[in-house]
Amino acid sequence: MLRKIIPLCCVVFAVILGGCGDNSQRVNTSSTSTKNLPPVQTIEWKLVTSWPKNYPGLGTAPERFAKNVEAMSNGRLKIKVFGAGELVPGFEVFDTVSAGTAQMGHSAAYYWKGKIPAAQFFTAIPFGMNAQEVNGWLHHGGGLKLWQELYAPFNLIPAAGGNTGVQLAGWFKKEINAVDDLKGLKMRIPGLGGEVLKKLGGVPVSLTGGELFTALQTGAIDATEWVGPYNDLAFGLNKAAEYYYYSGWHEPGANLEFLINKTAFESLPSDLQAIVNAAMRVANTDMLDEYTARNNEALEQLKNKHNVDIRPLPPEVMLALKQAMSEVMEEQIANDAKMLEIWTAYNDFLQQVSQYHTISEKAYYLNRE
Repeated sequence: MLRKIIPLCCVVFAVILGGCGDNSQRVNTSSTSTKNLPPVQTIEWKLVTSWPKNYPGLGTAPERFAKNVEAMSNGRLKIKVFGAGELVPGFEVFDTVSAGTAQMGHSAAYYWKGKIPAAQFFTAIPFGMNAQEVNGWLHHGGGLKLWQELYAPFNLIPAAGGNTGVQLAGWFKKEINAVDDLKGLKMRIPGLGGEVLKKLGGVPVSLTGGELFTALQTGAIDATEWVGPYNDLAFGLNKAAEYYYYSGWHEPGANLEFLINKTAFESLPSDLQAIVNAAMRVANTDMLDEYTARNNEALEQLKNKHNVDIRPLPPEVMLALKQAMSEVMEEQIANDAKMLEIWTAYNDFLQQVSQYHTISEKAYYLNRE
């Protein structure tokens, strides 16, 4: 019996030793191969914006986007964000990214209407879709594809970069009691909203955000729209104009944009491309959440701390603006085939979503009151 046990023990002991030897060899091999791996490549990008550095909402959104990209990529893709004027002026973001001087930008598409008139549709259309509807159109209604086709000749890939929600009508140094009060009014208002003001005798002016307070305070302009209480309070516009009007007819859902240089994006590995796309979608949603929360707080300060005179635009003025918008749109699409194509797609989606929101969102708001 003993003679049988001893050989068996020897076999087991040899197997154990052999196994230990193999494990040790595997660990050493793994350690050696790790040492021989090439260092992880770090890619560095620049992102230029049309906003002051770290400006609430508009300026902090691309900063958070850049941090998310770096975290999700484990540091493989680092994006440095530049505010307006730090690398290039705010109105040069499009050309800078198109040329590849910066790989990304964050701005608003209606700033490029002199270059691409149809780009205005991808920020806001007066009396058009709100933020929720715009996001639906872009991501599940074919809007993003049209936008990408529009920017393709410029070596650019656009993407939704956040939404401020319904913007207020703006700050005025004089009362608006009738349509005639708009005649000769010098107002900072970009995009199609500016064309509507011009139709009613006003004078639209293009200015970046950082120029607004001084222009309004010195009388270079008589009025300005910007965003809403959160951003307007940050610029101190209540110190430069007495009257704050609503509702926001001109930008019912101001969609901002990320711009990506197509060559730079296509040079990224597929996983980093996916990370950039995912981080942009996060930033798009997060901005609307932030404005929804912060506008409430800022409005209370404007009313209760600063005693701002907050008024609705008179019904006759609102009606005149809406009628003028119809005329402006007819003129715009008559002279530009691409604008006609995009407006048709936009309007089709608007009519469909409006039917549903009449019995859902709108009906709920009425009942909630």
